[in-house]
Amino acid sequence: MNKYTSIATAKITKVGDSLRICLPKEVLALLRVGKGDTLCIRQTPDGVLLTPYSSEFAEIMEAAEVVMREDRDVLKNLAQ
Repeated sequence: MNKYTSIATAKITKVGDSLRICLPKEVLALLRVGKGDTLCIRQTPDGVLLTPYSSEFAEIMEAAEVVMREDRDVLKNLAQ
């Protein structure tokens, strides 16, 4: 399976004033998540990435963003 192989589809439905997406059981199994779990949604160059939420990963990313903001010039010079 390449990274662009479709595994399932999901329909957007209206529930009250909200819109919802119901994920098929195949997708839930691949993500290893179930009812009550939290998902992380990220924008990537290839589209949107859906992953299980990890508080540890979120803390690491917050710290990395602080460093990137504070040391923008140093990181820019290192990248060259």
